[in-house]
Amino acid sequence: MEIISMSLDDEILADLNSIQKKLGFKSRSKLLSATIQSLLNEYKVMESLKGHIDAVFMLTYKESEKNNISDVLHGFEDCIKTEVHQHHVGICMEVLIVCADAKRQRELFGLLKKQKGVRSVTCSVL
Repeated sequence: MEIISMSLDDEILADLNSIQKKLGFKSRSKLLSATIQSLLNEYKVMESLKGHIDAVFMLTYKESEKNNISDVLHGFEDCIKTEVHQHHVGICMEVLIVCADAKRQRELFGLLKKQKGVRSVTCSVL
């Protein structure tokens, strides 16, 4: 097993420690391994998609990043058929119905996952 190191800001570290205790993980390493495995599984599902896909994306992000997220979404106007936006105390939530080929769906998913300020991105294939 290889040991890696990573830098986390104080807020994320505090949240990580809290979640570790609440979920009963014996170490942060075990919690991070489970989290990484979840991301890998999500990625594998996205990679397995083929052909035309109808999907529902749900994302949450810091309101301060709304312009950056909006810029990304504008690049997908051709395949975003419905968009619902909700505000809640500094956090925005978007629900998107996206109809496009699998490659385009993966592209949107990847761009959203790596955007600054994004808290979560989920995709459910219809």
